[in-house]
Amino acid sequence: MKQVEIEASIRDKTGKGVARKLRRSGQIPGVIYGSKTEPIPLSVNMFQFNRLLFLAKGEQMLITMNIKNNGDSIQKLAMIKELQLHPVNDQVQHIDFYEIFMDELVTVEVPIAAKGKAKGVDEGGTMEFLQRTVEVSCLPMAIPKEIEVDVSDLDIGDALHVSDLTPPEGVTITEDPETTIITIVGAAPTEAEELEAAEAAEEAAAEEAAEEAEEKTSEEDAG
Repeated sequence: MKQVEIEASIRDKTGKGVARKLRRSGQIPGVIYGSKTEPIPLSVNMFQFNRLLFLAKGEQMLITMNIKNNGDSIQKLAMIKELQLHPVNDQVQHIDFYEIFMDELVTVEVPIAAKGKAKGVDEGGTMEFLQRTVEVSCLPMAIPKEIEVDVSDLDIGDALHVSDLTPPEGVTITEDPETTIITIVGAAPTEAEELEAAEAAEEAAAEEAAEEAEEKTSEEDAG
C-alpha cells in the first residue's frame, strides 16, 4: 500500500458558499473523522491532492496528514473514505478522510484481478465482471493492492464466487461467500444465425405436418 503525506488546514466555516470559494482558490473542502475522532472540517491543496490520486493509480493510500490550525499543527494517519465528484467533469468536490490507527482493523474495498484467459472465452464466450472489488478487513499495513483469481479453467456457463478468492495472510473477506463476481456467458447469436434457426424450425414443422397428414391418409385408406 502506498504511503503518502499531505498538508491540510482546519476550516472554521462550512457551507456551500464557503466550499465554492475554496474550490475557486485551488482548495478542496473535506472532513476527517473516525471511530475515535469527531468530524473536523478541513481543506487540502487541489493540485497536491490530484497528483497523489494520479500516482496512486487506484491503489489504497495510507495518508499522513499534517493539519494546520492557527499556527499550530497536528498529525493524523488517515485513508480516503469517500470522494464526491463533479457530475460533468469528474473533478473532486469533497473528500472524506477516515482516521486510522496502525493496531486497529480497517474495512476497505480491494480490486479483484483476473489472471489467465478463460477457456470459455476461447470458445466464443465473454467474461463478465459482476463485481470488481471485494470488501476486506485487516490491519492498515496488510491491505493488499489486489486479490488475484485464476480464471483459466472457466468454461461457458461457469462462474466464480467470493468463496473462490484466496486473500493474503492476515486479510479476511467480509462479503457473502456465495456472491458471484465473474461469469462466462455464451456469445449472442448473430442475425444470420437467428434467421437460419428460424428457417430450420419452420422446415421441421412443415415436415412434421406433412408426415402427420400422410399417416392420416394411410389410416383412412386402410379403413
